[in-house]
Amino acid sequence: MRKIKVIVHGARGRMGQTVVGAVQAEQDMELVCGIDTSPGSLNVPTGNGVIPVYANATEAIDNHQPDVVVDFSLAHALLPLAREVLSHKVRLVSGTTGIDSQALDEIKTLAKKYKTGVIYAANFAIASVMMMHLSRIASPYFDHAEIIELHHEKKADAPSGTALSTAKGMIDSRGKPFIAPDTAPGAPSRGLNQNGITIHSVRLPGILARQEIIFGAPGQTLTISSDTVSRDCYMPGVIMAIRRAMTIEEMVTGLDILLGLQEAACNTREIKNTG
Repeated sequence: MRKIKVIVHGARGRMGQTVVGAVQAEQDMELVCGIDTSPGSLNVPTGNGVIPVYANATEAIDNHQPDVVVDFSLAHALLPLAREVLSHKVRLVSGTTGIDSQALDEIKTLAKKYKTGVIYAANFAIASVMMMHLSRIASPYFDHAEIIELHHEKKADAPSGTALSTAKGMIDSRGKPFIAPDTAPGAPSRGLNQNGITIHSVRLPGILARQEIIFGAPGQTLTISSDTVSRDCYMPGVIMAIRRAMTIEEMVTGLDILLGLQEAACNTREIKNTG
């Protein structure tokens, strides 16, 4: 059996090094090299191997002919990477957050143009994806909701990509905005309002990732939350995405699609509307 040849973009970062170890541990995958702003070599966390690290995607692709590039880097780096990778008809899996919709639209167009698989997800942790799924199921039944997302102090973007994706999914499932609380105009402590959902961001050392969605109704609340205690939680989703990217010729956005969860959320809205 031919192994899937994988390059990790952002290989020296915290998430990149976790991906390097996870890919190396898979029987059907071969970690061929890394890409990072600091070229040279990198010790593989699992085992005694060393992989080369290149400063640019073109050199890495030309030298190693990969099947998939996995990207966990910075928001400004994803679109240039996608242009380079997809033009070589190499598949792309990315979990880099803070990407604007215009960049994602261009990547989707490139995937279609080159008939090359792309999987983009704001969050690869299955517990987080299930949290987002359950929030979509609950959304048609509540008029008020808020999100609190907590991450380590070095996370640059706020709100997180997961929080923004969660809010969008909730609005899509509900079919209309939530009712925002009454506050003084421009109240600075109320966070970011997304169609009636207020998102609060916390950045502190001692935290990796946590998110809570709180729904409110007369006399009751519902809280849906997930905690990330180790970056290892993202790896089953990343490994699944690498394998699935080999089978598609377009862009798929969200791990929930790979897990078959979007259809279930749509069915909930239909039940609410006809109930």
